[in-house]
Amino acid sequence: MSSVAGEGDLTAKAIIRNAALRLFAERGPDAVTVREIATAAGVSPALVVHHFGSKDGLRAAVDEYAGQAFDSLFAMDERDLAEAVTGDSWMSVAEMFAHAFPHGSPLPAYLRRLLLVNDPAGAALFGRWYALTRRLLDSMAEVGVARPGADPAVRAAFLLVNDLALILLRNPIAAAIGVDPLTPEGITRWAKEVAAVYTQGAFVIAPGEEKPS
Repeated sequence: MSSVAGEGDLTAKAIIRNAALRLFAERGPDAVTVREIATAAGVSPALVVHHFGSKDGLRAAVDEYAGQAFDSLFAMDERDLAEAVTGDSWMSVAEMFAHAFPHGSPLPAYLRRLLLVNDPAGAALFGRWYALTRRLLDSMAEVGVARPGADPAVRAAFLLVNDLALILLRNPIAAAIGVDPLTPEGITRWAKEVAAVYTQGAFVIAPGEEKPS
């Protein structure tokens, strides 16, 4: 079995964790048994228990691994933030996922499940990403490359949710536009149109109407 995130970690413990991640992403942790995880990993149930203590312990390890993989996409110090604000290489959440996780990776599906079932791990991830989005928008407004908006908190949440929607609704979006939006072809199409909406707007303002800030 290959490493989920391409880290080359093929120890027995990592293989079990990766098998659990894939099954949890497909069916949810509650629907998966230790025996099924062991079978998928090609080991005995006893070895699963030896490494993780229980299914709860294994789930905690999967959450930690996935959280680190997701958070690594957003790791930036002040200099990185400044470059993101003033440069032309800033990427959306969806673009980061498309570049970081190869086709077939269960990590986007696992994130979708964490967020949709209101899992505490998913709520914590969303909170951290929201704080970073707010911080980034505030910095962009300060240097004049983004409008602050009348309600910066809502604006930051809206932009983050807009990006996450591509991950949460990946399959129906693929059916609608004819391409997986988290492949290079799909993300290129998506990012081009999203950029046009964000910079040019999607609607025509009727004469005499006030344009919202």
